[in-house]
Amino acid sequence: MTEARAYYDEAQGALIVSGDWHAETLVELPVLPVSPVHIIDGAGVTQLDTNGAWMLLAAAGREVSDPLPELRAFQPQHQAILELVARHSATTAMEPGPSHEGVLALAGRGSLAMGKHGLGLMNFIGHLSVELIYLVSRPSQWRWREFGAQLSAVFVGAIPIVVGMLFLLGVVFAYLLGSQAQQYGANIFVVDGLLLAILREISPVIVAVLVAGRTGAAITAQIGTMKVTEEIDAMTTLGLSPIAVLVIPRVLALLLTLPLLVFIGDIAGIVGGMLVTHEQLDISYYVFVDRMADVLRLKTLLVGLFKAPIFAVFIALIACRMGLSVARDARSVGEHTTSTVVQCLVAIIILNAIFTVMFVKLEI
Repeated sequence: MTEARAYYDEAQGALIVSGDWHAETLVELPVLPVSPVHIIDGAGVTQLDTNGAWMLLAAAGREVSDPLPELRAFQPQHQAILELVARHSATTAMEPGPSHEGVLALAGRGSLAMGKHGLGLMNFIGHLSVELIYLVSRPSQWRWREFGAQLSAVFVGAIPIVVGMLFLLGVVFAYLLGSQAQQYGANIFVVDGLLLAILREISPVIVAVLVAGRTGAAITAQIGTMKVTEEIDAMTTLGLSPIAVLVIPRVLALLLTLPLLVFIGDIAGIVGGMLVTHEQLDISYYVFVDRMADVLRLKTLLVGLFKAPIFAVFIALIACRMGLSVARDARSVGEHTTSTVVQCLVAIIILNAIFTVMFVKLEI
């Protein structure tokens, strides 16, 4: 085995290499006065493999993006190996390690991502609006069967979890209010607080969160999987609009069903609170209903129901857009599904805060 050698010849302006350049050869790379060198003389190279070729190019000071130096006096098979390694070194180069970003860099990156999502959502709304205008003038092209299937999937399947969750929240909220009201002998006012909290805030927000986690994620996963399996491309080839076939039925289904789910949640929460006030505060069902008839105002109910369709539209738009943005791999489906849930939850919280401030300003 001949030891691999490399030195820089200033007279020729070339890197002179010799010996065996392969995986078992340990080479101490020379310190070059010129880096990278533009000529490599390989007349003395006796053996060369891909590992040796990589070390040889590194000895010449060549970076991944640099052009291949002039190869002089190499044997044809050695020159072919060097050219092969140089051609594929960019794709096989080691990725840089994770960089440590500061708080400002992270905040800037997050702001850019949020802005990108916002612009993408606005663009998607524009396409959806154009498609809706087109379908309004052609009612025969509406996908009524798909719309009915989405109504069943979104509404019927969500009723049990909505009833169970709001019933338990009504129980918890009435219990907490009752434990405080008992100290001041204001048991009857628990009914007032329970109705206000359930109808205006708890029911619309919790139902929207449940629908975002259940239906929003399912919509993104369904549409994303269809994109991975090229079903959406097949629709386009057949002259069908993916927005008309997939997006509009889901948007309308959520728009119609979320207010109904909120109303069902209102009833479940009130029933849960009624049971707790009867057992804990000794308020009979008749007294509870009588107090509810006295204090319940129509606007309290309508405020919660008004929020529901707004939440529904944002959940549907985010879920459908993220589904259509999926790349053609399974990992992207999972990432976009997770992103859908996060974006929907953030949108619900922000919209609810805006509504709360707006209703206070309007004294509603």
